[in-house]
Amino acid sequence: MRRIVSELYVRDNCHPFKATLLVWIQIPMWVFMSVALRNFSLGISDSEGDFSIQEQFSTGGVLWFPDLTVFDSTWILPISLGILNLLIVEIFASQKLKKSRFQKYVTHFIRGVSVLMIPIAASVPSSLALYWFFSSFLGLLQNLLLRSPGFRQLCRIPQTRSQSDTPYKDLFAAFYAKFFLRK
Repeated sequence: MRRIVSELYVRDNCHPFKATLLVWIQIPMWVFMSVALRNFSLGISDSEGDFSIQEQFSTGGVLWFPDLTVFDSTWILPISLGILNLLIVEIFASQKLKKSRFQKYVTHFIRGVSVLMIPIAASVPSSLALYWFFSSFLGLLQNLLLRSPGFRQLCRIPQTRSQSDTPYKDLFAAFYAKFFLRK
């Protein structure tokens, strides 16, 4: 069996490490950016010049969070982050019809982490919550864009058996059935 699997890896050029390679780059980058933003917001980093980075962060916000060095007292960013992460989890969960018990547990765990991120994001500087929100938002956009048959064809991504010609309609129908047609 190992020999057959190894031959498939070579034949189809699809070693599992290749699929996880990007994650091993993204996670440390996310952590380093989060730590850097926290340090900038708290004034821990050394900055040269008359106007420090912390002072720039304290006046660089917009809308309901004009000061990026303090937490979002309205909880709009943290709750938006939690909802966005739950949406991403549900999109991934809707991709598989038959899930193993392990996949169900992992999905529930990630849902829990998404909800747990709300109070965490509420207790960190707004710059950090904003970064986390836009990082998740871009991940959602990437996920939706990679479902597009036109984009997949443009990038020469091979078709799969489970690929749909109408992915967005299918996604909407799955969400509608799961959340609105429950009995």
